[in-house]
Amino acid sequence: MNKCECEKNYEYHEIVDCITSALDARDPYTGNHSRRVSDMACILCGYLGFNAEKTQEIHISAHLHDIGKIGVRDSILLKADALTDEEWVLMKEHSQIGADILSKSPHFSRIAAVILHHHERYDGKGYPFGAKGNEIPEGSRIIAVCDSIDAMASARAYRDALPLDVCYNEIDINIGKMYDPEFAKVMLAHWDAVEKIYIGS
Repeated sequence: MNKCECEKNYEYHEIVDCITSALDARDPYTGNHSRRVSDMACILCGYLGFNAEKTQEIHISAHLHDIGKIGVRDSILLKADALTDEEWVLMKEHSQIGADILSKSPHFSRIAAVILHHHERYDGKGYPFGAKGNEIPEGSRIIAVCDSIDAMASARAYRDALPLDVCYNEIDINIGKMYDPEFAKVMLAHWDAVEKIYIGS
């Protein structure tokens, strides 16, 4: 399943595009980041052999994973420098904010759970709850890999983008720590697919 097929026949996809465009208007980096993460997540689901329904749900979850940043004040969200420890505490609230927004609709309840946990770590040292291993929703574990890749591979105002080989090594050394071993290893085994996302970007 390629990234275009992920978007076909999903009845809420137009709604998702409307929601994410609101965040994109505030912070173009976050909007573009979410699109790349959702593309990678969809590709990874294909390599994992997930069915169309599961792939679509994870694709949409990835597209919306940072929607809670719409509730983060501009002085933090748009800050040109690295965040202070105090500002990071406030930024970390975005996963809960995003889950709260989407949980208003029963149609998005499973997606809300994925978004709530997308910053958990496989070793239990993530947030907001310190869930570990299979306690973390499957979609959240997939997004964690893809989110990290794009965060490293994208330039920010306070640092340059990291080379893709550095990103590869960072994922590799954190298998079983930050990332689900199966999902991370499959992503690394198909690193050429990741590289294609960034060619010409």
